[in-house]
Amino acid sequence: MKIKTIILFLVFCYAITYAKIDLVTLPERDKVQLTIYNSADLTFVRESRTLTMKKGENKLQFSWANTLIDPTSLELLVLKDADKITVTDLVFPPRITGLGVWNIISKISGKVPCEINYFTSGISWQAYYLATLSQDEKTMKLEGYVKVSNRSGEDYENAQVRLIVGKINLLDEIANLAKRYPPHGRPEEPPIPKPVPMEATVSYDRVKELIKAAPAGRIIKQIEKEGLSEYFLYTIEGTETIPDGWTKRLLSFSQDKIPVINLYKYDESRFGKNVVRFLYFKNAKSHLLGKEPLPDGLIKVFKIADKNERLSYIGQDNTKYIPVDQEVELNLGPVKDIKIEPKKMNIKTLNYVFDGKGNITGWDEEQTWTVKVSNYRKIPAKIEITRTFPHQYWTIENKGDFGEYKQMDIRNVRYVMEVGPETTKQFTYKITLRWGTRQF
Repeated sequence: MKIKTIILFLVFCYAITYAKIDLVTLPERDKVQLTIYNSADLTFVRESRTLTMKKGENKLQFSWANTLIDPTSLELLVLKDADKITVTDLVFPPRITGLGVWNIISKISGKVPCEINYFTSGISWQAYYLATLSQDEKTMKLEGYVKVSNRSGEDYENAQVRLIVGKINLLDEIANLAKRYPPHGRPEEPPIPKPVPMEATVSYDRVKELIKAAPAGRIIKQIEKEGLSEYFLYTIEGTETIPDGWTKRLLSFSQDKIPVINLYKYDESRFGKNVVRFLYFKNAKSHLLGKEPLPDGLIKVFKIADKNERLSYIGQDNTKYIPVDQEVELNLGPVKDIKIEPKKMNIKTLNYVFDGKGNITGWDEEQTWTVKVSNYRKIPAKIEITRTFPHQYWTIENKGDFGEYKQMDIRNVRYVMEVGPETTKQFTYKITLRWGTRQF
């Protein structure tokens, strides 16, 4: 088993140089817990080890060579007989890279359970989702996954993995701290500038406080989710071995028959001549979700294409963090089976206004348009058409099968209609634009 983070017990017998210290290798980790943020390159590691103490002075060596562990965050806690064992300090020997030594005074001898905590970078997680629409496209199955990647330089075997959703900014960059020697910088060097955070910063102590306050959670047959202050905690069932350089995919949840709305939008100011498909659902109990916020991630959408449940790819979109009760809008891209064809049929000017010298100072421009709406799909389609005018001085007259009409603002109007399978509709509107002094 590869263990780059080596914890060694040092019998108190060294003289001037550390090269003369007798080393006794300690047992492997009893257990390890990883708490991984997805909004910062930050993982909080809890290692449980059983150390063998002797009465008097003890020294415990910790090596982080070739890893991204932040040595300034190292912490040693005695879990039993803490009143008889004192961790006096942590020193970083000169001219030795990647090494720290705890000085410990013990009133007892024997095996003592301890916990070593630290931060590391290089471990990340990312959420993504697979959505499968039913054949009538009224419901979907949504599966949530998390992908955990380890590039920290350290193997973590049989680790309990916890994932935290929420924004965090640190006072220091952990990867830079891990590579700096000595851990607090050389006295003769100017301090390394700290990054200017875009949001409020959070100290290591505050992060530790939040993480330790969260219960580890019961072992259940899915990822357990819990609220944690301004963050949200996902605890993965059981333990996972995540070697350095590996990536693992873990199932977060699976929910079937979630109600969805398909909407096809035509808006030349946003999409040009394309019709773009949108899919809507809500992270709410009414939509069989809403138990917890959903992390930001990529959602890939498929559809059951036939009775054999073969799938066809529909599209994909990235979603931001989704709180409970919030609606989700997915832009699945342009489609070819819905076609919108606006056509200008007539234009004329009238109602001229002249100044005292006979010059035209104002007039009306009357445009007549037809809009052809075609649904080539084998199921009905809900279609939204937005038309934009050059200014706010206008009147409009609609004729034909135009569905629901609404003026959105001073320059935009919207038509929403249901079009049956393999059906074409057409409507007409006449827009009168007032120009020049006709606007007053």
